This record gives sequence, structure tokens and C-alpha cells, in this order.
Amino acid sequence: MSFTFIQKLPTPEEIKEQLPVPAHLAAIKKARDEEIKAVIRGESGKFLLIIGPCSADNEDSVCDYISRLAALNDQVKDKLILIPRIYTNKPRTTGEGYKGIVHQPDPKEKPDLLSGLLAMRKMHIRALEESHLTPADEMLYPENWLYVSDILSYVAIGARSVEDQQHRLTVSGFDVPAGMKNPTSGDFTVMLNSVFASQHSHTFTYRGYEVSTTGNELSHTVLRGAVNKYGRSLPNYHYEDLQLLLQLYGERDLKYPAAIIDTNHNNSDKQYKQQIRIAKEVMHSRKLNSDIHSLVKGLMIESYIEEGAQKVGRGVYGKSITDPCLGWEDTKKLILDIAEYE
Repeated sequence: MSFTFIQKLPTPEEIKEQLPVPAHLAAIKKARDEEIKAVIRGESGKFLLIIGPCSADNEDSVCDYISRLAALNDQVKDKLILIPRIYTNKPRTTGEGYKGIVHQPDPKEKPDLLSGLLAMRKMHIRALEESHLTPADEMLYPENWLYVSDILSYVAIGARSVEDQQHRLTVSGFDVPAGMKNPTSGDFTVMLNSVFASQHSHTFTYRGYEVSTTGNELSHTVLRGAVNKYGRSLPNYHYEDLQLLLQLYGERDLKYPAAIIDTNHNNSDKQYKQQIRIAKEVMHSRKLNSDIHSLVKGLMIESYIEEGAQKVGRGVYGKSITDPCLGWEDTKKLILDIAEYE
């Protein structure tokens, strides 16, 4: 065997016992969950902004950023629901590079999964304590869901994971909204098949158990752009793309048709400043068409304290070490501008 078994990791129950969520924060999460679910169900006219760093690499700067979001939230809470991105696992196209705080609590050091699980949960709880904004994370590893299931109000399934059966079946057991991204090919059918699978009940193996789920009716689509066979980015946030998604939803028996538009990745060709223009175009499309207005429930935006990106070890506080992000001043203005559309 080419596996080396390094250490047995604590179970989610053991980690939760070591780092519990205080009762007052659990109550905040319960209320936030209901508010966010109401948007996906179409019972609330508020608009979701899933916003924050590409990867949550540093507890202090991430919590600083989210505290700034919380202060801004007071100005827009009648129209928007701000959901901070605290993405603690980072998918890598080639497998190389920083894989997130769960892998490397210190990006300059070697992987340490035990310390990473603790660092992940500690950061999530601190951010919630300081901001009262329950976060989103990406489920790169389905078996990790239970480590943060009592903290997250939203989960994203990435473009490289959305075709994986274990991801789809695990989402079917969630009690919070889950955004299923289109695959890198851009195929809407694959994405919608993933939504269908996750909205229905299943029996499967999970963390050494045979389990059954009831289905997650809040599973929905996320448009993040695509890549053609020549490696060029193909955006899919335009008015015509949203009309097509509406048509495809209409052909399927799915609960609560909903879409979130990812303004970065292949939609922006990773030109992070383009997120501002893309966000405004999507908001304009919602104004033009009442059906698109009902379909598009929110945006995903990559943003941090300092704009752009840096290499690991450069040490610029609040600057991404993965994909480049909007800086805080542009972020603040964009959030206020989006609120004006609503």
C-alpha cells in the first residue's frame, strides 16, 4: 500500500465537545437559517450576498473582515442578507498549492489535519461571536460536514465536486441551503441533475455508517462560468443564460427554482475587478424580467480587506493568498449599490 496512516482524527462529536457553540450563538444561527431559507423558498424578497475571501487563510484578518461586514449589514439588512464566506478548504485544479486552513493552519508550514480541524472550528465560532453573521463554506470533503454543521447557514458545492455522487447524497441530508455549481464544462443539465439528486432521499454509507436522508428541498443552482476545450473562460451570467436556466427549471420537477450567480471564477475570467460590473449586470437583468427576478436569489463575490492576491509568505494583512479579491472600499461601495437595486 502507498498509504501512510499518520494519525486517527477526532470524530465530529469529539471536536464539537472540545469547541462547542454557545447557546446564544446557536439561537442566532437558528434565526438566520430561517431568514435565509425564506429567500430560497421565495417567501422573502431579500437578496443574498455570499461574500468574503477566496480562502479563509488567517483567523485575525478573516474575523476583522467579517466584523466590517457586520457593521455594513446594519445599513442594508432591510434588503440584503450578508453571508460571509469562510471557505476553509480550497480545491486546486492540479492538486498543487495551498489547500485551505483545514490542511495548513499555517500556510507556510506542512499539512496538519488535526490542528486544521480545530483551527477551522475555532475561526468559525470566533467570527460568529464577533459578527453574529452565520457563514458559508464550501464542502470539498463530504465527511467534514458534521464538523461545522451547527455553524454554517449555507454550503457551496464546487464545479469539480458537483458530479460526485457522495457530494450529492450528503447534501440530501443537509438542513440548510446548498448551492450546486455548474461543472467546469458549463453543462446546465449536470448541475440540475445534481440538484434533483440532492433534493431526494437516499440510503448510502457515510463516515462508517449506513445512513438515510430525507432530501434537501433547498438545494439550488450556482452559475460560475465555464471553460471551453481551448481553456478559455465562458461566462454564463448574461440575460440569455438566465432565461435558459429558467426554461430548464420549468422542464423539471424541482422544488423552489433558485440561482445564485458567482461573479468571479470563469464568469470574470478571474479578473476580480470585473465582479463589480457583473454584479450590476445581473441586478439589471432582474429588473428587466420578473421571472429572472424571482429566479436569481443572490450573488457570490470574492472580497477581502486588501485587493488582489499575494504569494504565500508575503505577509500582507488581509490579502488573498489564492484567487485575487476585491478590496474593502470597492466591496463596501458595491454592497451599497446592490442594496439600491432592491
